[in-house]
Amino acid sequence: MSDFRQEFIEFAVAQNVLGFGEFITKAGRTSPYFFNAGLFNEGGTLSELARFYAQAVLAAGVKFDVLFGPAYKGIVLAAATAIKLAEAGRNVSFAYNRKEAKDHGEGGVLVGAKLAGQVLIIDDVISAGTSVRESVALIRAHGAEPAGVLIALDRMERGQGALSAVQEVEQQFGIPVIPIATLDDLLRFLAARPDMTDNLKKAEAYRAEYGVRRG
Repeated sequence: MSDFRQEFIEFAVAQNVLGFGEFITKAGRTSPYFFNAGLFNEGGTLSELARFYAQAVLAAGVKFDVLFGPAYKGIVLAAATAIKLAEAGRNVSFAYNRKEAKDHGEGGVLVGAKLAGQVLIIDDVISAGTSVRESVALIRAHGAEPAGVLIALDRMERGQGALSAVQEVEQQFGIPVIPIATLDDLLRFLAARPDMTDNLKKAEAYRAEYGVRRG
């Protein structure tokens, strides 16, 4: 596990963004852990989160021209990550959408840079993939193409079928999904913490029941 992935898991746990207990997921499953990116709600923690996003996309080496953040969480993620990429020497444009079209001023649903060339979508997680599908449709409607999806955590669990939501997106659109960290990284973190043995056992049992291996 590369250092930034280990650091990200440690950071998320320290901020209680990655919590342990009993949580009901959108799929109705009782999960022993839960990731809530909405709790990155301070300037300092947002800056750190954006740094991890920037490290993940730079490590992946994916080529893109514009960073796109779907409303609402993606808006701040796109802006903050663009800043961290610029600090790392990669100055890219970013854009985001409105939930409803604006009928005055500049109008339309897009704010920021023009969607052109290869567009990288940034979001917190992929649950049902709805946000990604809407983003891809919007990007293509403007004559651009999606380059991939950048997310914080891949839970690596089945969607409605045999594939995970992440794998469904990759298969449907033929684009990579780039997570800062995955369930594999979380399990390695827990395995190295004697005080979290119980959490590790529950997470492993959950994976055995619902998990999907990345191909």
